[in-house]
Amino acid sequence: MLTQEHFALLAKVDSPTVANVIELFGIRSQVAGYANNTLEAIYPELPPAVGYAVTATFRAGYPSEAGSSYGDMPKMIEQALQVSGPYFAVFQDLDEPTRAATYGEVMATTFQAFGFVGLITSGAGRDIEQVRRLGLPCWASSIVVSHGYPQIVDISIPVMVGGLRVHPGDLLHADANGIIEIPQSIAPCVAELCAPFIQAEEITLSYLRAPNPTVAGYGQAVGEMQTAMAGLRKRAKAFLEGA
Repeated sequence: MLTQEHFALLAKVDSPTVANVIELFGIRSQVAGYANNTLEAIYPELPPAVGYAVTATFRAGYPSEAGSSYGDMPKMIEQALQVSGPYFAVFQDLDEPTRAATYGEVMATTFQAFGFVGLITSGAGRDIEQVRRLGLPCWASSIVVSHGYPQIVDISIPVMVGGLRVHPGDLLHADANGIIEIPQSIAPCVAELCAPFIQAEEITLSYLRAPNPTVAGYGQAVGEMQTAMAGLRKRAKAFLEGA
């Protein structure tokens, strides 16, 4: 389990750094585990968010026999609160193409009140300025003015958002760059290696920012960075062997 310290470490770094650190472990393809460019951060100025996925499918394109309702939201929240947070609300919009918005001000305010740190939908959002004032990070494929006939279809099931398969309880990290799933088997070590990874990159970046860089000096800096990276890979390997 991640500690609050681990969450704090992850919240300080951007998602590309998290992606780079996961690669050190060599446990999955380097083109897997993240959402594609069909989803964008609606508020890219907000800091990174990290939390456990609370999932649901959604549609709003036509009336339901049961009527227009977000009726299963209390169940989503109740299930989330059975384990320690923070949480991400993750919705797969079943309408293709998207017909109406998945979320707006009321839904965003509700989730935030119960400890959710972000909302992700493969569909659309609305109430853009009202949600901006909440400071709740959101990711969506588009913006649509109406909520249509909103229906939460199923909760706590695997969903697909931006090409990423998300299971209930998956650990997600997201910011303006995108959304990535952190394998929970390595999550504590990922959190701990992010700052050292940034420090390793800084060896080359600091050299390039200094006056009058040379090709030879650049090559030396890259070599020192690669040595530091090799040390991080050893730490990752040691974590896997000890797990």
